[in-house]
Amino acid sequence: MTSRYFQSPRPRLFGHRGSSADFPENTLPAFAHTVAAGLPYLELDVRATSDGVVVVLHDESLLRTCGVEATVTSLSFAELQQFDAGATFTNDQGRSFPHRGFGIKVPTLSEVLLRFPDTLFNIEIKQEFPAIEKATLDVIHQTGMLDRVLLASENDAVMSRLRPLCEAQHVPTSFSYGELVNFFAWLQGGCLSPYQPPAAALQIPESYEGQTLVTPQTVAAAHALNLEIHVWTINESADMERLLQMGVDGVMSDYPVVLMDTAGRIFPDYH
Repeated sequence: MTSRYFQSPRPRLFGHRGSSADFPENTLPAFAHTVAAGLPYLELDVRATSDGVVVVLHDESLLRTCGVEATVTSLSFAELQQFDAGATFTNDQGRSFPHRGFGIKVPTLSEVLLRFPDTLFNIEIKQEFPAIEKATLDVIHQTGMLDRVLLASENDAVMSRLRPLCEAQHVPTSFSYGELVNFFAWLQGGCLSPYQPPAAALQIPESYEGQTLVTPQTVAAAHALNLEIHVWTINESADMERLLQMGVDGVMSDYPVVLMDTAGRIFPDYH
């Protein structure tokens, strides 16, 4: 099996948790808006319920997104479905909650993959325990989407379990936190020692704890290793334009329409 994840034209444009500036993050409306805007990639996060259903959710707790003090691992999927995933969304500092009460639920990974079969997916596993790497890959396999995904995890323990499973299925991965530390140590050392990248893509913020990570030198070093650089989460058009002009391979944004418009100005033939 050959992955299609890297076969579409660059730059790679991602809706970060969908159109999460205008819709509740990691929900079907957020993803649908991103796909309608023409972006080829959806970025999302997964965890699992107490009965092992892999669902699309960033936080361990439902408090921020559903307004409920409960953890996803403490709830069955049926219990999770009782809650409103649009309950707390506001884009006017709490003056209104435009998606509350419309029946938006935390979706399953299977539901999302089947709803958008022509889309490419960046799936980050957030849950460390209980382990859900195999369950996640099983869902991707069952929906016929193994060739349309990249799997990610910042967590080193999760990635150590995940990558062998992905390699067996020819599914690409990105760098975990520890692997990123090693890459930047190698870069700061002048790229003098032997280095073998463990994954296919560096997915990083432009800066972290006061250190600028994305520079022309970083991009050149990554490209020399046949690595792609995808930068998150970029929400201003000027920043998108600057990074794309620098040569990064992908940008993740909460504002997919702005990202699509910006990329279209820089790359008139992009589609």
